[in-house]
Amino acid sequence: MVRASARERRGRERGARVYAVGEQDDHDDIFPVIEYEGDEGCWKAPADLERRLYKLHEVDESYTYLRVLAEHGVYHPVPIEQADRNPAERQVLTSEITGSDGIARTITQVYTDGVLPRPHPYVVYEFITLGTLADILPPEVDVLVVNAATPCQEMFQVDDEEREVWSDLHEELFDPHALTDRLVTRRTGAPEQGPLLHGLACGAHLCYGNGDPWNTLDWHGAGYSAEVERLEESWGVSSREDWLETQQRLLECEISPWFWDFVLGARIALQKEHGGRGPVDAGLWRDSVEATLRHVIDAPPGPEFETFIADMRELVGKVLRYEARFRADELLGPDEVVRTIAAWDLGRASKMARWGRGARYATRAEMYDAIERVSAGVRSTYRSWAEFSAAYVMGRCLHFDEERFGEWYTEVLVAHRALLRAPAGPWNTVPFQLPG
Repeated sequence: MVRASARERRGRERGARVYAVGEQDDHDDIFPVIEYEGDEGCWKAPADLERRLYKLHEVDESYTYLRVLAEHGVYHPVPIEQADRNPAERQVLTSEITGSDGIARTITQVYTDGVLPRPHPYVVYEFITLGTLADILPPEVDVLVVNAATPCQEMFQVDDEEREVWSDLHEELFDPHALTDRLVTRRTGAPEQGPLLHGLACGAHLCYGNGDPWNTLDWHGAGYSAEVERLEESWGVSSREDWLETQQRLLECEISPWFWDFVLGARIALQKEHGGRGPVDAGLWRDSVEATLRHVIDAPPGPEFETFIADMRELVGKVLRYEARFRADELLGPDEVVRTIAAWDLGRASKMARWGRGARYATRAEMYDAIERVSAGVRSTYRSWAEFSAAYVMGRCLHFDEERFGEWYTEVLVAHRALLRAPAGPWNTVPFQLPG
């Protein structure tokens, strides 16, 4: 179970919402601080985006730099009490600087995802597009500083004409779908090889689908308010208590229906009875499922129970049909089957830990603990990334696809292939089994 110390359980109020502040969370890293000595050889860009911006900054391609920002969006700091899903309701932080000419100017700072600091309990980062930034930036702002105090810093004078350029670039270039279904790997700030990195790799399906970096613990996701909204709309999680309960149930594989693994377990039992040779006869498998259920479930006879029995017999056929498609698509080998669907809950548990951190429902210690528990659960249940992935895909299909073999299947099939084939991806750089 996810447990927190007395201090970690103590939260702060934001309206009716309590957010977590742990012993390791209250720090002074509000803005990114990157130490470097002024040339590329002494600075490793966190990800491809920042590397591209660095090169554009070096050759003074500010307009192309701006086009890249329009494609990807930026993040801006907000006191957590003033965070809001609606950008127009946020207070944009500004400061005054005096230039070498002695003139005071008002500036505001925005950042790209790769340079964001570790999550802070009282200042959060919200995602914003360049077009929306043009609309909500206070009229008194003179200068926009992008990635301040980093090697890829760029500054833009702010006036009506510049805002119009931002709006036009947004309309031309921003496509949120272009930021999904991609493998993003951080070059800096990732944990060393071990249970934490392994546990992060277990969430790679969702990271790929959402276009998130798979190997970062400094989680900001889609921005603070978007992370809060994601949990509430997709998971019914709207408080720290909700997150703790949901995280625990995922770690214990209690979110998925119990009867999925029950049906798969019946096949394993039959295989053992027959010496593990050859496939199990489908009719025998169905009969075994029915006989076992009638024996172990103390239910009065009636149409509801008989419907359940019929559904479980049909689930055998559904699993067999999915496995046949998986073999055709090389998700499974010729003689392989899905033994358990624990991967569906454990893979999501890896991301739930990070989503909870992004929404400030989880402390850093709780997130780390959950991710390491995911790693342990996956390694004790499966033998390879390929086997883990096939089980995850089966869970997603049983949950959403209804044998349509539509987007719920094809999208995760693309992710499966990309993650297994990418030389620098998580499943080719993180060993499935860890020493010891």
